[in-house]
Amino acid sequence: MSTKNPAVDDYMAEGCGRCDKVGTPECKVNTWRDGLVELRKVLLGTPLTEERKWGAPCYTFNGQNVVMIGAFKTNYVLSFMKGALLKDEHKLLVAPGENTQSGRVIRFTDAERVVELAPVLDSYILEAIEIEKAGLSVDFKKMEDYALPIELQQAMDADAALKDAFEALTPGRQRSYILHIGSAKQAKTREARVEKCRDKIFDGKGFNEY
Repeated sequence: MSTKNPAVDDYMAEGCGRCDKVGTPECKVNTWRDGLVELRKVLLGTPLTEERKWGAPCYTFNGQNVVMIGAFKTNYVLSFMKGALLKDEHKLLVAPGENTQSGRVIRFTDAERVVELAPVLDSYILEAIEIEKAGLSVDFKKMEDYALPIELQQAMDADAALKDAFEALTPGRQRSYILHIGSAKQAKTREARVEKCRDKIFDGKGFNEY
């Protein structure tokens, strides 16, 4: 059994605190509070440790992030950090993005569904803990498996400092730019994205970092 964390009590009562909608009907946590409370009940019944990270409830095992709760505009989710390794016998898991390799989520739009699935959710969580105990990890695609957008390559060929800055980034940060720039269909858009990303690359940040 997990112990309630006061920081998560605050989240449930007040929201994530990362926008100006706290305490209003527009607050995503406010919208889905009943369901989030039910998800928390399930998680508190497991051996995981309740914490709050990145503004949201996070449940860890021996210091490793295992699952998180998240609230969005159209739904709320139970997110498994290594969900790609779960058996998913009930076909509930989906990748949150087309390029997501490890994480998987179960989406909800009503509290009754959480209550109905509670035993299944518990089994998925316990499986995720066993995966963590075993030290298993997702076999991520290597950087060489990603095609570098030609516009980014051309920019680096013309600017040695940009090339050095990009190559100094961690693989995950490099990947974030490759996917962002490469997802644009038109060359002009890809070129514009390269220019907009220059400062972040020089700052050593990934595309999604601020």
